[in-house]
Amino acid sequence: MSREPVKENSARRRPRSPRRAALDALTDVTKNGAYANLRLKQACAGFSARDARFIYALCYATLEHLLYLDHVLDACVQGRQKPLIRNILRMGCCELLFLNTPPHAAISESVALCRAADREAMCGFVNAVLRRIDRQRDALPPLPEDPALRLSIRYSCPLWIVAMWLSAYGEAETEALLSAQGPGLTVRAQYPCTTDALMAELPCPAARGRLDENALRLPAGLDVTALPAFAGGRLAVQGEGAMLLCRALSDCRGLRVLDACAAPGGKSAYLASLSENEIALTCFELHPHRLALMEKTLARLGVSASLIQRDAAQHDPAYDAAFDAVLLDVPCSGLGLLHEKPDIRYSKGPAEIDALAALQAKILAACAPYVRPGGLLVYGTCTISRKENEDQVNAFLAAHAEFRLERLPFAEGGMLQLLPEVHGTDGFFVARMRRCI
Repeated sequence: MSREPVKENSARRRPRSPRRAALDALTDVTKNGAYANLRLKQACAGFSARDARFIYALCYATLEHLLYLDHVLDACVQGRQKPLIRNILRMGCCELLFLNTPPHAAISESVALCRAADREAMCGFVNAVLRRIDRQRDALPPLPEDPALRLSIRYSCPLWIVAMWLSAYGEAETEALLSAQGPGLTVRAQYPCTTDALMAELPCPAARGRLDENALRLPAGLDVTALPAFAGGRLAVQGEGAMLLCRALSDCRGLRVLDACAAPGGKSAYLASLSENEIALTCFELHPHRLALMEKTLARLGVSASLIQRDAAQHDPAYDAAFDAVLLDVPCSGLGLLHEKPDIRYSKGPAEIDALAALQAKILAACAPYVRPGGLLVYGTCTISRKENEDQVNAFLAAHAEFRLERLPFAEGGMLQLLPEVHGTDGFFVARMRRCI
């Protein structure tokens, strides 16, 4: 999935406290549509590692529970608040209910945030609201009985997403999906390093992945970029879902392979690693800065590839039948990553899904001719959305009789939707198709 950062319109003063940094970042995400991971990286500049961990935890926990926090606040507060005050209340409520902050600290620090933000007149209001929530934490407002509304509020997931998943999976499976924890930090070895050698080099125990033998799961919070194995190009951060997209191409040794939506380069690097660098790899990327990032990533991992700036949605006859295999990890809604990127759920709606589906269809139609007769086309996303996944592939096959589904090496059929609560991975989708003529 390709996402461009939101540009900020004005420079910000250095925050005076970790909570102020978290508040500024949260307000940028909820009000201005900033991307949480990018905004938090900026917010943590200049803070100690301990303070940075707190900033991340407070902002991400508030985003993860946003709709439930609003449900609680709406029962305690009459009328609407300015975005800054609302976010102070959300953060304070989150600390009281989810982060085990001592109540006196959560309340007094929230009041201090009002003063620091030049909202002295609202200090008494914030104090009263949070004290009321603290007193009534054993009698918080009940959830609605309607299944969609209940799940939406309990798991802070927009109603349209819950309704879509209820239609596809039913109530029990949808609740399991919403409550599932992510796989955490997953890494792998990069050829010529082996998985066993990387395990021996790591400073902590690692568990093998469930679906890819090369995946290693590490404790959360470990800074892998500081490890010698990372700097030395022996380690890459990559989830099992992304790894399986590459596995779907099978053995690519000696083959001409196109990664048509390649940045930031992790899948290109894994294709090279699986092929022991015996692969003729071409990578397309539309955005120059992402192309530059991919170039650095592949250089660190010792991967040779032809990097080309071009739009995968625009067909170029010069590449027709030029590749033995084409990988399309297309831009998508990213709904399979909600557990690690909670802001994604608030940044999109049904209209964005329709626009993404149209773009995905265009990329499929543009890149399918690049596969030689007898070659493979692998389509993938990091989302859980039939419109972007199964429906997209079925529509493509109906319009392109020269392609047929072919059984995946790791599944019974030609399409697989990975679900966190079932497979222990991010929510990835993969389809494998063979060009017959």
